[in-house]
Amino acid sequence: MKLAMIGLGKMGGNMVRRLRRADIEVVGYDTSADVRKGLQEETGMTPAPSITVALKKLPDPKIVWVMVPSGKPTDKVIKELERRLSPGDLVIDGGNSNYHDTQRRGAILAQSGIGFVDAGTSGGVWGLENGYCMMLGGEKRYIEMIEPVIEALAPAPDRGWAHVGPLGSGHFTKMIHNGIEYGMMQAIAEGFALLHNKEDFSLDIAQIAELWRHGSVISSWLMDLTAGALQNDQKLETVSPYVADSGEGRWTMLEAIDQGVAAPVISLALQMRFTSQDQVGFTNRVLAVMRNAFGGHDIKTEKGGE
Repeated sequence: MKLAMIGLGKMGGNMVRRLRRADIEVVGYDTSADVRKGLQEETGMTPAPSITVALKKLPDPKIVWVMVPSGKPTDKVIKELERRLSPGDLVIDGGNSNYHDTQRRGAILAQSGIGFVDAGTSGGVWGLENGYCMMLGGEKRYIEMIEPVIEALAPAPDRGWAHVGPLGSGHFTKMIHNGIEYGMMQAIAEGFALLHNKEDFSLDIAQIAELWRHGSVISSWLMDLTAGALQNDQKLETVSPYVADSGEGRWTMLEAIDQGVAAPVISLALQMRFTSQDQVGFTNRVLAVMRNAFGGHDIKTEKGGE
């Protein structure tokens, strides 16, 4: 079997590595020539200097897996593929696309007879060794068409992947998955903050994290990762308290609003990420001014302030 991988970043590159381990032929395109050359030398991937050349190296029907950032970059690639592919060819979007965008893109490709599958993909940088959890949306015939590829990327041929529904459902399911992830991460982080701040007990939080990995109700991969980080540095003093959000938490909350479904944990976890990103702190400055105005409480000034 042979396919093209468009986008050879952390996820796309590791997918190529895993596919090559399964002897699946891959033609890879990335804007970086160094990345293309590196994967060629490491895995035997066939490099292509452009999407056009990549497609020329594929047999019919052509299968193209897209792993580029969501939004405009994905739109740009999909539009180019629409111009260059033929009826019966297939495009898979394995990035973190909004499911509404997926449905729109699928409708456009369908007008040209081109198949489309959305592959909600979880696994991050560990996917190379552990395999990727994949939530697939689209027509059954297209899922069957790429089954050897999915089985190679998954943790095992018979688990860690599923055809979850029609086009858009794969990215929708991954979106909800990420919303849940936000809530779980926030709860774990808050718990360890409480442990860390209980100074009179002098708790070894690295020991506790390792303890909770085994036989505990909250044992999980997230706990495994937390334990690994704390083994190296319990105080995390060199880590900036800035937590990025990929956008899927925001989409999850918009979906909750649209459905009228209460999702307070996910919502608050997202808001806490926004709080960590607030470099100006204007909200808390206003709060301090109000507290001083009605209660006479002292205002702490920034260094250099008057």
